[in-house]
Amino acid sequence: MIWLVLSITTSSFLYVIFKYFEVFKINTLHAIIINYIVACITGFVAYGSVPNFEQIINADWLYYALFLGALFIFIFNIMALTSQKNGLSVAAVAGKMSLVIPVIAGIWLYDESIGWMKIIGILLALISVYLTSVKTKDGIQLDKRLLIFPIILFLGSGIIDTTLKYAEKMHVPDGEEPLFSAMCFAMAFIIGIIVLIYEASQKRLLTMRSIIGGIALGIPNYFSIYFIIKTLKNGMESSVVYPINHVGTVLFTSLLGIVIFKEKLIPKNYIGIVVAIVAIVMIAFAKA
Repeated sequence: MIWLVLSITTSSFLYVIFKYFEVFKINTLHAIIINYIVACITGFVAYGSVPNFEQIINADWLYYALFLGALFIFIFNIMALTSQKNGLSVAAVAGKMSLVIPVIAGIWLYDESIGWMKIIGILLALISVYLTSVKTKDGIQLDKRLLIFPIILFLGSGIIDTTLKYAEKMHVPDGEEPLFSAMCFAMAFIIGIIVLIYEASQKRLLTMRSIIGGIALGIPNYFSIYFIIKTLKNGMESSVVYPINHVGTVLFTSLLGIVIFKEKLIPKNYIGIVVAIVAIVMIAFAKA
C-alpha cells in the first residue's frame, strides 16, 4: 500500500507544479518535453547505471516502452486541446474516468476478483471524480462538436494504464522497473525533440525558465509511474489500484489546491470529496 500512497502523492504534486507554470508564465509544452529527458535520467539513476545498447534492444519490454512513450506525449497534447476546447473540468473528468478501462481489463484478462462492494466502490469513484472536478454550479458544459477530444483522452489514458499493467505482469522482470520507466520517457523525449524543432521554426524558442520547469516536473513524473508499477508488482489487483490511484489523486490535489492556492470549492466538490473517501474505503476493504 505504501507504493500506492507514494504514487498518489507524486501524481498530485504534478498538478501543483502545473499550477505554478501558470504563475511563472512557463511554456508548458516546452517544460513537458524537457521533463521527459529529466525523468529518463532519473530512471537511470534509480536503476544504478546506464544500460548498454544491447541490453535495451534485447529487453522483452522494449516495444511496450516505445509504444507508451509515444502515447505519453500524444495524450498530453490531447489533454491540452481538451482543456482549451472543452475546459479543464472536462479534461479532468475524461482523464480520470478512464479508470474503467484498466478495471475491466483486469477483471477480464487476469481474472481479478469482483464483488458487490468493489462494484459499488468503483461506481462511487466515478461519481466522485465528476463531483470533485466540476468547478461551476451548472456542471460541465460539453460542446458536442468537440466531443472527439475528451473521447480520445478517455481512451488514451485508459490504454496507457492497461498497457502498463500488461507490460509489468508479462514482460518486466523484478528489478528492471526503473529501466522500463526510463525508456518510456526516453521515447517521449525523442518525439518531443521533433516538436521542439517545429517550435523553433515558429520562433518559439526554448528558455531557461522552461528548462527549470521541466526539471521540477521530471523527477516527480518519473516516480509517479515507477511507484504505480511497484504497486502492481507487489500483487495488488489493477481493478483496485487504478480506482484508488485516480480518485486519491483527485482528492489529494483538491486538498493541496485549498491549502496552497486558497482555492474555493463549491458544494458539489465537498460532496465529491466525501464520496471519494467512501469509494476508496470500499474498494480497499473489498480487496481485503
